Amino acid sequence: MAAEAIDDAVGYFIEDLEYHGRSERTREAYERVLRRFEEFIAGPRCPNEHSLAPAEAGQRECMAWVHSLRDSHSQSTVATYASYLHRFYAYMMQVEAFDSNPMALVVEEMDETIEKDPQRREISLSAMREFVAGITHPLDRAVIVVLLKTGMRVGELCNLDLRDLVLDDTDLDETYSLGTRGQLNDRAESLYVANDVGRGDVVNGEQRHASNKRRRATIVPVDAELRRTLRRWLAVRPNTISAAEPLFLSTRDSWGERLTPPMVRSIVTKHARSMGWYQSGGDAAENVTPHYFRHFFTTHLRDRTGDRGIVKYLRGDVADDIIDTYTHNWGDRVRELYLDKIYDIL
Repeated sequence: MAAEAIDDAVGYFIEDLEYHGRSERTREAYERVLRRFEEFIAGPRCPNEHSLAPAEAGQRECMAWVHSLRDSHSQSTVATYASYLHRFYAYMMQVEAFDSNPMALVVEEMDETIEKDPQRREISLSAMREFVAGITHPLDRAVIVVLLKTGMRVGELCNLDLRDLVLDDTDLDETYSLGTRGQLNDRAESLYVANDVGRGDVVNGEQRHASNKRRRATIVPVDAELRRTLRRWLAVRPNTISAAEPLFLSTRDSWGERLTPPMVRSIVTKHARSMGWYQSGGDAAENVTPHYFRHFFTTHLRDRTGDRGIVKYLRGDVADDIIDTYTHNWGDRVRELYLDKIYDIL
């Protein structure tokens, strides 16, 4: 396949990422970076006097682009963006669309490395309370409080249905069929987070657009603050055409449709930006994203309980022996310790 046969090399690569099963979030990240590279080599900052396409760029142009990132991005972000471009060129060579990979030597000579475990922004409980207090929209507040109180992933939140929530509330029981999962029989107020949901799977009568990545299904207690927040959301939750009855529905352009990970990220970004906690192009050390709340939950609950096992259980990423122990004792040890130690944010 000749390079000139592909009018949009970046679009071709992104489409192939989808065919290979890469998540929407990953594809968006790659496309954002690669489009920025396209703009650079076609613009006046490129060392070549002519506008270039990716297939025409050489090592010098790639080096200049990486250098241009250093003024506004951390070393880890520069290394990550360079790795995206490197993988793009390597793949296009593999499918015989490009003749060479000009990033190979650039990456080899770079001083920057990708930080595998970045030091994230540290936010105090008082600052997080101020952040949540400024969120007045019932959906936005419910989404963020669930993430903060449970540590679940954004896809897991989007996949929640009404059947996954138990609330002891007779008024709500008259309106909604809550907690109808068999796993929630005789459970007090709690959320069930499944582990057997994959992107594209049909679950509870609806095709899902996100995966639940936890190793085991988990029952997470609902404390008083989360209960009040969910009741407030359910009081205004719109109707939906989905037979699955999603817990969280869009109240914006996709009115009444299940919330998706990009929608959640948009909600979090909007509010984080208003606090100065999010900057375009920032990395994990700078920006507050939905995944940041999982980090916040893990750090603060682990410090307050001194029990890594329970935190791992609640996160859904523990081994069989631990999960069996805590599942057996869910009604006492996990629930009681969680309700006693979970932080207040309202």
